[in-house]
Amino acid sequence: MAILFTGIKQLLTLTGDKAPRAGAAMRETGMVKDAAVLVEGGLIEAAGTWTSVSHHRLAKKARKIEVNGVCLPGFVDSHTHAIFAEPRLKDFSMRTAGASYQDIKAAGGGILSSIGAVRRQSQHDMARQLAIRATGFIECGTTTAEVKTGYGLSLESELKMLRALREASELTPLEMLPTLLAAHSVPPEFNGEAQKYLNYVIAEILPKVAAGKLAIFADIFCESGYFTPEQTTAYLKEAARLGFKPKVHSEQLSNYGGTLAGIAAGAISADHADYVNAGDIGAMRAAGTIAALLPASNYYLGLAKYPPARELIAAGVPVALATDFNPGTCPAWNMQFVLSAACTHCGMTPEEAICAATVNGAWALGIGDRAGSLMPGMQADLSFFEADDYRELGYYFGANQCVMTVKKGKIVYSR
Repeated sequence: MAILFTGIKQLLTLTGDKAPRAGAAMRETGMVKDAAVLVEGGLIEAAGTWTSVSHHRLAKKARKIEVNGVCLPGFVDSHTHAIFAEPRLKDFSMRTAGASYQDIKAAGGGILSSIGAVRRQSQHDMARQLAIRATGFIECGTTTAEVKTGYGLSLESELKMLRALREASELTPLEMLPTLLAAHSVPPEFNGEAQKYLNYVIAEILPKVAAGKLAIFADIFCESGYFTPEQTTAYLKEAARLGFKPKVHSEQLSNYGGTLAGIAAGAISADHADYVNAGDIGAMRAAGTIAALLPASNYYLGLAKYPPARELIAAGVPVALATDFNPGTCPAWNMQFVLSAACTHCGMTPEEAICAATVNGAWALGIGDRAGSLMPGMQADLSFFEADDYRELGYYFGANQCVMTVKKGKIVYSR
């Protein structure tokens, strides 16, 4: 049965070309006042003014739900590390006492501290835990999230994480797209030998994940002390040969060359991008690479430096926003806070931030043809907020203003 959502004060459709938005196009929200949305069969049938939508052939017999406030496409969170066994509370304490990212790693914290717990955890417990976390995303208006592995760093544990993700997908309406991040760090048993470990990943992990069709994307952390630009390009090219879509963690801690390395292998997005320079930005623009910015991590880490969103947008690079939800550097799943941080710390306008968190987030996952905007034929993924004006989402930070979330035409959360 069709559902007609009415009483919408502001509807942001994000209508436009079926392509990542860049430059001035990121400020075009497609806003309609006194609006309605008609959905059937999991898809958008009509979205626009109440007057126009009410005349649709399905409107008269549709189930009517009045939802006062603001309606957006469901957030598409294109970068998370949502599978982990335990929070990193020791890291948190060390950081508050002044320890740096590198200090924490040297003390046995960081990525490596998550390995033991993940390797011990059963697949079933991992899946159940992930499904519970997914509820937090849904309640804050996120309808699709990318989820990375990378805390197992062995064949058995990386496969376990991906299988747990597949199992969890049956337990939650949150759409979760899997990424293999086996190249997250070098596990202890390889004694810092990054190339030896990558050879193992290429020989053992990539082929088995590909054979089982357990992941869509392959990602790598290109940074000093982790993996070099040369290793990054070679690894991602091999992953692409096996059918994975490449992604790259780049320029998070320094300008190390990860962005250009990712572009050379056809990366769909370069994530973090805190230290990108003019050359990186020009190459991203030329390649059509999306910059996925993660400002909530910078906030949590207490950093003074944030991603250069204004420079990226001015240069015509499509910008996405994501949470980076993970146990060590961003234990936050609320994309509304990410909008606020992007506006207050990255110089993005509210319109650009919403575009980055919806339509461009969808393109950073290769699904912009079906998600991220509200046009007829698109997936009926909707988020409703208790607000009179869409700018309130970034203005009132630290709270959840979402009152209803709809996934593929079904109400999956209602306050």
